[in-house]
Amino acid sequence: MKLSWKARRRWALFALVVALPLYIVVALNVMMLFDRPPFLLELAIYVALGILWAFPLKRIFLGISQPDPDAPRKK
Repeated sequence: MKLSWKARRRWALFALVVALPLYIVVALNVMMLFDRPPFLLELAIYVALGILWAFPLKRIFLGISQPDPDAPRKK
């Protein structure tokens, strides 16, 4: 099922405003369960987690900065 431009835009906003902060809190809480690893390993984990969140949401963010392709064109 293909999402419309407006639906993708709404889901992208939801992902950035609600889901991303929630993901950050969960990632930090999971990291606190373990002893603190060496600095470079901890940095690598946070960088990987920072990149990893975007892959499932990549399709939602495609083209939302462009004008609505379904809107009627002005003449």
